[in-house]
Amino acid sequence: MAAKNIMIVGVGGQGTLLTSRILGGLAIAGGYDVKLSEVHGMAQRGGSVVTFVRYGEDVAEPIVEEGQADVIIAFERLEALRYAHFLKKDGALVVNDWRIDPMPVVIGAAEYPEGIIEALSQNHKVYTVNATEESRKLGNPKVFNLIVLGVAAQHMDFTKEQWYEVIEKTVPPKTIELNKKAFDVGYHL
Repeated sequence: MAAKNIMIVGVGGQGTLLTSRILGGLAIAGGYDVKLSEVHGMAQRGGSVVTFVRYGEDVAEPIVEEGQADVIIAFERLEALRYAHFLKKDGALVVNDWRIDPMPVVIGAAEYPEGIIEALSQNHKVYTVNATEESRKLGNPKVFNLIVLGVAAQHMDFTKEQWYEVIEKTVPPKTIELNKKAFDVGYHL
């Protein structure tokens, strides 16, 4: 199998690293060679964070080139827009339909772009979810990233049981049921 390229993009504090650990664990459990790499814009909360997860028979390097990502998981609209050029022609762009203003917008030096999802949908297969809202319904806004991951899981080669196993091993023990519930919400959308 050719290497699969997954990108996770978000802002600091959104759980991109936990998500990449789940994906990496899943690929290892599936018997694949896996390479992870993290690229931080600004590591503090609010800065752009990108993680690459590549898995396959034999993966030489962790970096995904522009136009090569099979799936991009974006935890925020503007981050989806910022990294969409990494997506393959027929790749899936999974977006948490949520807005977090970056520093230039907060201080008034820039405008937050309107119509991001519509613009992205013109050139890409876009799957949106308001995971932040959905996670509030579950009683914990922190698990929104697992809802987004549940949507993305529909575009990858693993069974629901395999996802569950890795979630159980990766998240804090007290949060296992909640995280599995959140994953299910996205998986069934």
